[in-house]
Amino acid sequence: MDTIDAMRVFVAVVERNGFSAAAQALDLSTAAVTRQVAALEKRLSARLLNRTTRRVSPTSIGAAYYQRCVQLLAEFDALEASVGAQALQPSGRLRINAPVSYGIARLAPLLPGYAERHPQVELDLSLSDRQVDMVEEGFDLAIRITRQPAPSLIARRLAEAAIVLCAAPAYLARHGTPERPDDLSRHACLAYSYWAGGDSWHLQGPQGEASVPVAARMRANNGEVLREAAIAGMGIIAQPDFIVGQALADGRLVTVLPDWQLPPVGIHALYASRSHLAPKVRSFIDYLVERLGTDAAGPGSR
Repeated sequence: MDTIDAMRVFVAVVERNGFSAAAQALDLSTAAVTRQVAALEKRLSARLLNRTTRRVSPTSIGAAYYQRCVQLLAEFDALEASVGAQALQPSGRLRINAPVSYGIARLAPLLPGYAERHPQVELDLSLSDRQVDMVEEGFDLAIRITRQPAPSLIARRLAEAAIVLCAAPAYLARHGTPERPDDLSRHACLAYSYWAGGDSWHLQGPQGEASVPVAARMRANNGEVLREAAIAGMGIIAQPDFIVGQALADGRLVTVLPDWQLPPVGIHALYASRSHLAPKVRSFIDYLVERLGTDAAGPGSR
C-alpha cells in the first residue's frame, strides 16, 4: 500500500461524504477506494470512518487524522512542486470565475496582455455574481469583491473599489436631494440582491457612522442593471465606482450625500487553501497585482 495515495483517498472520502463520490472524483472504482481505506485502517490499527447505509463520517480519531493528512499532503505537494518549479512554465487550462460587471469593465481588458505573456495558458473565464463553490465547480481562481473573503480560501488583495451613492438629476429634481443619511429612508432605493448589509446602508461621515434602513423599489443581482435603472430616474443606488464612474463623469448620474461614504470593498483573488498553487494560477495573480498596482502581500497571504 502506498501511504500517500491511501491518505489522498481517505481525504477524498471524508470531503465527499462517501466512497462512491470519492471514487468518481479520483477516477477509481468504489471497490478500490474501499480497499485503500481498509488497508489504511489496518496499518493504523484504528477505525477512521463510521459507515452506515446512508452516510460515511469520520470517527473522532478519523477527524484528527484527516486534519493532519490535509496538512501533510499540502506540504508534500509543495515540496514536490518546489523541486521542479523553475523548470515549469505556466500552461494548461486556467478556469477563472469573476463578477459580471467587474469581469467586463476591469478584467477583460487585461486578458490579452496575460495571454501574450503566457501563450501556453488557455484562459477560461466564467462571469457570475453568485458565490460559486470553487472546488465543486472546478475553478482554479475566483475574483471576489467583498470586505470579508471566505475564511476557507486563501485571499490575495488586488485592489479596492469605492462604493458611490448616486442618482439621476431628474430623479432628484422630482423627489428632492437627501441632505442627511436619514433622508434616504424616504427615497426610492435600488438594491443589489447580494448586498451584505441587507436592507440597510451603512455610511461614514462628519458626524460619525449612520445605518439607514432603505426601501427597495427594485432589486437586481447585477450592478449594471441597477445603474441603468438609476439613470432612467427610478431611484438612488449604491454601486462600485467601476460601474457608475462613466455615468458620473458624463452627468447622467450625480453623487448623493458627498460628505458621507459607504466603506470601500476589497477586490480579491481567491483560491482553495488545500490546493497547490499551480504556476498558471500564481502567474495570473502576479499579473493582476502588477497591472492593478497594488502593494498587497504575496500569494498565500490572507
